[in-house]
Amino acid sequence: MWYSRRKLGYWLLSLASGLVLACTARNVETSWFGQSVPGTELPSNFPPPVYALDQNSASSEAFALGRALFYDARLSRTGEVSCGSCHKQATAFSDAGQRYSRGVLGHLGTRNTPGLQNLRWRKELLWDGGANHIETMPLAPLANHLEMGETLANVLHKLNANPDYQRRFAKLYGRQPIDSYQFLRVLAQFTASLTSANSRYDHFRRHEAGGMLSKSELRGLSVLRRNCTPCHAGDTFTDESYRNNGLDRAFPLDSGRAHITGRRSDVGRFKVPSLRNVAVTAPYMHDGRFQTLEQVLNHYDQGIVTSPTLDPIFQQPNRRPQIPLSPQEKTDLLAFLNTLTDESFLHDKRLAAPVPAIETPPSVTSAFAHKSVSY
Repeated sequence: MWYSRRKLGYWLLSLASGLVLACTARNVETSWFGQSVPGTELPSNFPPPVYALDQNSASSEAFALGRALFYDARLSRTGEVSCGSCHKQATAFSDAGQRYSRGVLGHLGTRNTPGLQNLRWRKELLWDGGANHIETMPLAPLANHLEMGETLANVLHKLNANPDYQRRFAKLYGRQPIDSYQFLRVLAQFTASLTSANSRYDHFRRHEAGGMLSKSELRGLSVLRRNCTPCHAGDTFTDESYRNNGLDRAFPLDSGRAHITGRRSDVGRFKVPSLRNVAVTAPYMHDGRFQTLEQVLNHYDQGIVTSPTLDPIFQQPNRRPQIPLSPQEKTDLLAFLNTLTDESFLHDKRLAAPVPAIETPPSVTSAFAHKSVSY
């Protein structure tokens, strides 16, 4: 998922405008209330979050409403694609198995869909850092013609036509109509709740029951700390940096971070992803070129390609660039990476789509598509 900073900045202007329109929609009531809001308790082995909840106070009503929006396909232009269409809970809110995700009208994206987890700890988001705030992150896929292909104005148009959405937003904010500020804040209530911190590794770190690691897994942890930091440092397993990890000699189709900054030094640099739940999010890299973790490790050991912006961390004195890994080290590292799978996160019913799922048949969507409004 990506979008240019210029276009994203254009979208951000709408935050102050509070655009208001109207359209037709269906009821989105859920029966979720009464359960605890996920992600409100900070993991003791995590650093302080970038996005503190005092910036957007959590409540069961706001969370449930944000969840409804996340899974509502009407946010897309054709009513086909919701956020949850490409970000599936069972695979850490990635689109595992798909090199590129399909958006409206069957369009194929240009980057592998990253997982959505621990977003409160992210200073910048998307593969190229095109979003610098969790609340504005949805604007990129929303506007991308290959993904959801919609305008914020049209989204608000649809929401304000739905009596149930009107009622629920009014209950939260005490005013109508629904504006961009309310919409993005409520959606962030859900995305901010996607905290993954209950893997077997986490229990090990916090000295909790179920936290035993095998000898191979412990050796794998040592391999990671010795060979894979600072990129995958700490218990978030990312240093938030952008790096060229030697995939290609040139980057004519996707310049990475340079797409945002315009700097030649950023060509081929992409955001370092977290390793959490990495065992369930294949394929890997920004373009999904590797189908297995074994292929990823073989790339770092034997396949790094030199280019002008290759990260210095891969340089070896008088040798080709690599992270040397023995067969045993690879086996142990793979064993450890599997301890980062958080089954409770992947199967938490509070994060699943509302029942019934919020969907509108394309035939219904097309009835108001001709009334779409641009700005």
